Amino acid sequence: MTKKFQLTMAQLNATVGDISGNCDKVFSAWDEAKEAKSDMLMLPEMFVTGYQLQDLVVKPSFVQDVTFHINLLAEKCGDGPVIGIGAPFQDVTGLYNAFYVLAFGAVQNIIKKHILPNEGVFDEVRLYQKSNISGPYKVGPLRIGTPICEDAWHADVPEALFESGAEVLFVPNGSPYARNKMDARITQMVARVVETRLPLVYLNMVGGQDDQVFDGGSFVLNRGGELAVSLPQFEESIAHVKFEKKGDDWHALTGQLAISKTSLEQDYAAMVLSLRDYVQKTGFSSVIIGLSGGIDSSIVTAIATDALGPQNVHCVMLPSEYTSQNSLDDAAAVADVLGVTLRTVPIEIPRSSINEVLGEDFFTKNPGLAEENIQSRLRGLLLMALSNKYGHMLLTTGNKSEVAVGYSTIYGDMSGGFNPIKDLYKTRVFEICKWRNEHHCHWMMGPMGVVIDPRIIEKPPSAELRDNQRDDDTLPPYHILDGILTMLVDQDAGVSDCVAAGYDCNIVKKVENLLYVSEYKRFQAAPGTRLSERAFWLDRRYPISNHWRDKS
Repeated sequence: MTKKFQLTMAQLNATVGDISGNCDKVFSAWDEAKEAKSDMLMLPEMFVTGYQLQDLVVKPSFVQDVTFHINLLAEKCGDGPVIGIGAPFQDVTGLYNAFYVLAFGAVQNIIKKHILPNEGVFDEVRLYQKSNISGPYKVGPLRIGTPICEDAWHADVPEALFESGAEVLFVPNGSPYARNKMDARITQMVARVVETRLPLVYLNMVGGQDDQVFDGGSFVLNRGGELAVSLPQFEESIAHVKFEKKGDDWHALTGQLAISKTSLEQDYAAMVLSLRDYVQKTGFSSVIIGLSGGIDSSIVTAIATDALGPQNVHCVMLPSEYTSQNSLDDAAAVADVLGVTLRTVPIEIPRSSINEVLGEDFFTKNPGLAEENIQSRLRGLLLMALSNKYGHMLLTTGNKSEVAVGYSTIYGDMSGGFNPIKDLYKTRVFEICKWRNEHHCHWMMGPMGVVIDPRIIEKPPSAELRDNQRDDDTLPPYHILDGILTMLVDQDAGVSDCVAAGYDCNIVKKVENLLYVSEYKRFQAAPGTRLSERAFWLDRRYPISNHWRDKS
């Protein structure tokens, strides 16, 4: 006789600290699972609390609140599908990253994470205890092994579960997005399926949390690595997955198969989702942007429009005597096509007042960068004033190339609450703009068609802080700069490696020095969407005071 089992996979968006609200989402998903006559509802790693918790999880009253809601959840959902859900667990032996199995009105099993990641954005060794490998548990006719996230990236945990009787692997995850990571996940999970000869459910969280964004993309694999089910990236999704046992082996029936996204679409979707969630989860509903007519502020405006809708995006043009008519026209064109508001606030009068306050000697003694930065800081001051007055979050617009070498003004254009393109090199900004002009997806709240005029993409980048200024007056051309930065930052290469790759030694050393001396700026910069595994902040932690330079 063929045995059957149905799992409801809930790829949902949790909010860190909103324990009650996250449990409400569980109740809703549980109702769907019950209606579908599923045997079990599965949710991601740490879903009850949201992820990542950092030091919030070591607060005793927080963990007590978690325990209360877990028990309440079990009581309310005792007459239907079993619930498998991630949350912290604490006993006399310590604090654990755990996965609870709730059935018949109570907690039936607690699986504890065995392998704790401690690299990149993860710091779990500092927060949690390492547990022995938890064995399989039974739900209906099925014996389930649950390696939690990192546990499944190492062969020994799934293998131990197989050897102790597991018939299928359910893997709850809180795995943040990084470019090309989806391929790595699938490769790793296919390896686990081949090694254990068991079907595998990979359920990932979705949603933004500070700089990180969880991209979902959950899937189910059968023996041999055959894909049976896949859920979309960057979207909440619930799927009911049917399993059947014929002979000695369980397998998943083919179900929903989401269309995969290209690399550029993934990056863009990550920025849209992380911006939307950061704004909303911090209590804002709208944003304000200094729209200069340049490519960076234009793409940030497009991202914000797609994330929040044009009615919630407010742009300001702050021209000086160095602002070209083309920039004024380009800013107006972007605002018009995206349907966002645009106001003009000239800075000549306040700049004149500052000139008077600082005195003639300030402006006659070696005039240069300090005078230019006054303009940027004036713009930051005015934008923050409007932000405070109207309750809009101010977005910053510096790309990764500028952030890397300090080509931005602290307390000026760096002012703001979030930067969606912080981990996007300038050359990729160009690619993203072209991609957005050619594509429109159902999750975008902005208009179809060309939203960033090709003239903006093609014109030479300039901060317009003095006559005829161009970025390449003081920086290498961006294709060279980004090539060097990719090696120095993303690959941890040395100067000699860059030279061997064909870059000029003096230019490489200049870029390296700019990278190190700009650390203090990045330390004070707004958070931004993490798109790579070497994003500035948790992925790459360098001292601010640092005299070392590569002499090779």
